[in-house]
Order: sequence, then structure tokens, then C-alpha cells
Amino acid sequence: MRITAEMHNAMTDGTRTGDRISKSDALAAQFVPSTAELTVRPEELDDPIGDAAHSPAPGLTHRYPDRAILHITKTCDVYCRFCFRRETVGETGPLPASDLDQALDYIARTPALREIILTGGDPLTLSPRRLRDVLKRLDGIAHLDMVRFHTRVPVVAPERITPDLADTLGALRLTPWIVLHTNHSAELTEAARGALARLVDAGVPVISQTVLLRGINDDAPTLAALFAALSALRVKPYYLHHCDLARGTSHFRTTINEGRALMYALQGRVSGHCLPRYVLDIPGGHGKVPVNADYFTEVAPGKWQVRDWNDQIHDYLDPER
Repeated sequence: MRITAEMHNAMTDGTRTGDRISKSDALAAQFVPSTAELTVRPEELDDPIGDAAHSPAPGLTHRYPDRAILHITKTCDVYCRFCFRRETVGETGPLPASDLDQALDYIARTPALREIILTGGDPLTLSPRRLRDVLKRLDGIAHLDMVRFHTRVPVVAPERITPDLADTLGALRLTPWIVLHTNHSAELTEAARGALARLVDAGVPVISQTVLLRGINDDAPTLAALFAALSALRVKPYYLHHCDLARGTSHFRTTINEGRALMYALQGRVSGHCLPRYVLDIPGGHGKVPVNADYFTEVAPGKWQVRDWNDQIHDYLDPER
């Protein structure tokens, strides 16, 4: 990777000191609306990761052969301003019973599926009764091996992670995986640390995903602090997502080169087990790819060609600076 003057800032402790904000502001900036959201760029999309393009049944996305997403609810405890589902999340609550029946019927008659990813929305906002019902029905589908929960609950509503919930997840036939969405070490309060400990102590593996956000966590010290803290809590940093092309989110996005430079800087700053994989969800529903030389070719400044897992080529544009 060629290190340019643009990229050098991401590799120093003094990164972007003029733009660095306090921990409380780093939290608020993720959730408080901004007039910057009124700027919608031509490449931004209502459905940037293509959920609808791969939906064989209501509430279901089947993009990869062996796993599918079940959008079990459209409710979250917090609403992230950069969310790639910001056009749909919050519109309704739990998936209607008839839609859930159709989704579960598709899962039951698709033996290639091994893993179901519960998301939406945040699956851990469901009532204990409703969540137990869905898990019981998934647990009864013999060809499934795993169920994954994409959630912010342990850091934004840690009181929901009760010992009873942790024990319920740990007792499933299916192997449960919690994927915690957290973007800054300030989110890891004492209550959040307790919630994560309850899950891990119950035998539930926890990994994390983080969105790279301009002005919030786009410097090596901030990311290193987050990833090291997670590892100390027995949470494996899993993905660092390049911010998706949701409408009105360009002020949150870094460039590809800035993100690559951050990963370069982190390589020697933290242990290998603290490092996530930096990925881009190719706009339009073509799946995630690691942001590295094997997948990305810069054909002009800020203009990239990205190869997906099916060896197809797609265009990608950085935000203008």
C-alpha cells in the first residue's frame, strides 16, 4: 500500500487533533440529528446493502448460500444516524406473525442454510416471551447449527441482559453468537461491562463490529483503545465497517485510503487478536469484501473498482473533500 500525505495523519498519535471531540460528543454525534444529513449525494441509496434484492420471503434476506438474515423487528433502543437501514428502521415493530411464518417456512425448506442472523432493528429489544418463541422455532429446524444476534443492547440498554436471558441463550441447541455493535470505548460503561460478562460467563461467544466514523473514531488511538478494551472483556473485534452509502451520511464517511491507513497503523499498535477485519459492503447487495489490494483497484483519485466474492467488478466513489 502506498502511504500518501493524506494517509499519514491516520498513523500518528496526534491524528486530526483539530477535529478530535470529547467522549460525550463522540456518543452524541452518533445519535443526534444534524443538518449535514440534508446533503444527499448521488451515489447514496435507500437500501445500500441490497436487503430487498435478496429477499425470498417477508423479513428475510438470503444473500450467501449458508446463512440468512431474519429481520425480526424494526425497533432499536437507539437510532444511529449513519444506519444503513435508516430508511426502514423505526417504521414498525416486530415482524408480523404471518410474515414470520413465511420466513421460517423458507428457512425450514432450505437445507443449505446453517446460520440465521437475527437483526432488524435490534433482536434483543423483543420481549422475552417473543424472543423465546422465535428461538424455540429456530432451534427445532434440524439443519441449522447457529443463530447470530446483531445488537447494541449490551452497551445501550445493559439491563436487558438479565441472567435469565444469558442462560436461555447458553442453553440453546443452536450455537448462539452475539455480535455487539460498538464504536467508541466510552460506550463500555460499568453496566455494559457487566452485561457482557453475563453473556460470556453463560458460555455465549461475543464478537464486535464497529463502523468507521469520520470525526468520531477515525484515528488510531481511539480505535486501539476500543479494540483493546473489548479484548480485555473477552469480546473479539470482528469487523470494522467502512460506512455504508446510506442517504445523508457522507459527513460520517472516511475515504478508503484513510481507512486502509488506520488498519496499517493499528497493526503494530495492538495485539493481533485485537484487530478486526476492515470491510466494505459493496453497494447494491453484492456482499462484504476485505478492503485490501486483492479486492480494490484505484482507477482515478477517489474512484475505485471493487471485486466481489463472485469475481464481479463494481464501481465505488469516495466522498469529495
